[in-house]
Amino acid sequence: MTSDHALPAADSPAAPTRLRRAISGPLLYAFILGDVLGAGIYALMGVLSAEAGGMLWAPLLLALLLALLTAGSYAELVTKYPRAGGAAVFAERAFRSPLISFLVGFSMLAAGVVSAAGLAIAFAGDYLGTFLDVPLVPAAMVFLLLVAALNARGIRESLRTNLAMTAIELSGLVIVIVVVALFVGGGGGDLSRTAQLPEGVGVGSAVLGGAIIAYYSFVGFETSANVIEEVTTPRRSYPRALFAALITAGVMYVLVGLASAAALPPAELQDSSGPLLAVVEATGLHVPSWLFSLIALIAVANGALLTMIMSSRLAYGMADQGLLPSPLARVLPRRRTPWVAIVTTTAVAMLLTLVGDLATLAETVVLLLLIVFISANVSVLVLRRDRVDHDHFRVWTFVPVLGVISCLVLLTQQRPIVWLFAAILLAVGAVLHLISVVARRRRRHEARTPAASPSPAPHREP
Repeated sequence: MTSDHALPAADSPAAPTRLRRAISGPLLYAFILGDVLGAGIYALMGVLSAEAGGMLWAPLLLALLLALLTAGSYAELVTKYPRAGGAAVFAERAFRSPLISFLVGFSMLAAGVVSAAGLAIAFAGDYLGTFLDVPLVPAAMVFLLLVAALNARGIRESLRTNLAMTAIELSGLVIVIVVVALFVGGGGGDLSRTAQLPEGVGVGSAVLGGAIIAYYSFVGFETSANVIEEVTTPRRSYPRALFAALITAGVMYVLVGLASAAALPPAELQDSSGPLLAVVEATGLHVPSWLFSLIALIAVANGALLTMIMSSRLAYGMADQGLLPSPLARVLPRRRTPWVAIVTTTAVAMLLTLVGDLATLAETVVLLLLIVFISANVSVLVLRRDRVDHDHFRVWTFVPVLGVISCLVLLTQQRPIVWLFAAILLAVGAVLHLISVVARRRRRHEARTPAASPSPAPHREP
């Protein structure tokens, strides 16, 4: 931690904000935990077992350590500059380039909106189909409208809902761990499988290959930077909530990985589209099969809510910084929520649900977020010479350096088609930025040009 001096009061945690400071430390912890847990873990074990065999816990542990590196950079930047906008604000300060700042913010915004659309499709698909037979796209759109209504009602109401949803999705993981523990304690399962590797694959390759997949399950903590203006005590609450949430999720993931490997052979995990349900059923204990469909449904809904909160606050923050059109910074007078940003991000997400299949988009989300993380880690190092007039968290210098290296390693694993798709999205962002720059210059030019004075009336002799 450091106590520096000399920036404007606008960057102080005590600075006034048009948003309501209603997020306490426990609510922030639940926000981050709910966003990190998400729905991925309920389908992750089968994919992971193809890479790591029964050593499911190892890549999950490595992914946690990699995520903590970038989280350290976020803890310093967010407490140093506690303003909505997240990585885009940090990039603007570090690189003094509106284009870089816009592209970083645009990458984050695009990733969030696409993720929300994908979660809406997941919600309206097989999970909802367990209980209701409804058309996919209309159900996804209605779901997004309900999420938007809750988002617009207020951050406190949204996070109270998240608190309940997070407790439910966490309980599902606890059920898996407990029933497998009882199963193994009764002589069932095989703990030796937790050290089993795929045939012909070394430990290093298995763990790194699995970590690339497992890293996706930790993505989500970065969204918390965009609600920092609504946190009651940013300096004290944010680092504690961030690291506690990531470690909680990591411990749960490692235990679920151990339980999955002990309960089922890797081949059976890979063959199941609902691996955690298969794990519970393998124990022979009587847990209703529909329960995990319900828990997964709640996990998906929670992820969509938190993602849309992030996207709307990011759009608001970028508009407030002049990086996006100013109407996006408008807030409801009583609720003090960014209603134009909520409407806009929801509309875009609803349009994206028409795509239906977002497999490539989902991979592109990861790539875009890794670019954002590289920017955040570099920003920490560049901004060390910046002084602020309040205490803030300070991470060890080697942490952001390792954070950059870890992101570069993960980027090398992306497919060429994903790189192409990301390049197209960033090109669209660059064009939008150039259009906004031209529009601003034109407005400034018009403001400087004096209005033409009327011609004097011709003089007439009396």
